[in-house]
Amino acid sequence: MTLIVGEEELLVDREVSAAVAAAMTALTVPDADTDSAGIDVGVDVHDVTAAGMIAGELSGLTAPSLFGGGCVVVVRATEDAGKDVTAELTSLAELPVPGVFLVVTHAGGAKNKAVQTALAAAGARRVDCPGIKRFSDRMDFLRGEIRSYGRRADDAGLRALLDAVGTNLRDLAAACSQLASDTTGLIDRAAVARYYRGRAEATGFSVADKACEGNLAEALEQLRWALATGTSPVLISSALAQGLRTLGLVGSAGRGLSPNALAADLGMPPWKVDRARQQLRGWTADGLAKAHAAVAEADVQVKGEGASAGYALERAITTIVACRASAG
Repeated sequence: MTLIVGEEELLVDREVSAAVAAAMTALTVPDADTDSAGIDVGVDVHDVTAAGMIAGELSGLTAPSLFGGGCVVVVRATEDAGKDVTAELTSLAELPVPGVFLVVTHAGGAKNKAVQTALAAAGARRVDCPGIKRFSDRMDFLRGEIRSYGRRADDAGLRALLDAVGTNLRDLAAACSQLASDTTGLIDRAAVARYYRGRAEATGFSVADKACEGNLAEALEQLRWALATGTSPVLISSALAQGLRTLGLVGSAGRGLSPNALAADLGMPPWKVDRARQQLRGWTADGLAKAHAAVAEADVQVKGEGASAGYALERAITTIVACRASAG
């Protein structure tokens, strides 16, 4: 029996696949009935969701086959199991059926914890798949993925990958696989930028970051890339406003709280608090107010009042950088 606890879908699926593969190997009988892959064709694999099961279904799935060979039963999301299914799972955990490998997933928490308790008491192997929410955890995940392909990446490259792909683990895992296959050498920011050509370095938030940092040349370059690759001017204007708003929130909160505590108060991830604190160097309250006014004017222009959205955004970025420079 294997109990997989956690809500990180990709990690749970990987652990389920590993548990099923191990069970199939254990049930393999090396004889004439074995197929070319070395797996006994008599082994049945049942993959079901607990919420969709009815009373007695689990007993039917685990009943001995006339042809032998055993079976593997995967029951997913048992936190949503009904009372009858929970009782059957508990009974099966207490009195295992010979030749049956049981793989159970549970999101964790208190909901229907009886399933976890029963399997743990019966000696099930437990695997935890905690959610990957923090920036540092995502960076660790990416390092592990890259390392699994025998490759290396620096922090700048991993940050660029997060900017390009987002935070979905499946997308990040696929991106690591593609980069490992299609690039050579160290996976750094330049490698990610070449591969994602525009996505990794020309999003609205990248433009905003460069502007808030006071880097005019790179902010304008990012802006032109973003517009050339189809990013909506409205989204860029929104990103600029959000970047300045974040600076204002973090700056007004002071430096007494840790990033985690402040992130909880402000409703944003800790890595964003860290980034904002770094960007705040050189800003004053008056400078932020003037920069906000410039973005508000640009927002009106890009929504139809101006002749050129690109020009309006360039002016806003130039003003933001000037406000920070004058404050410094």
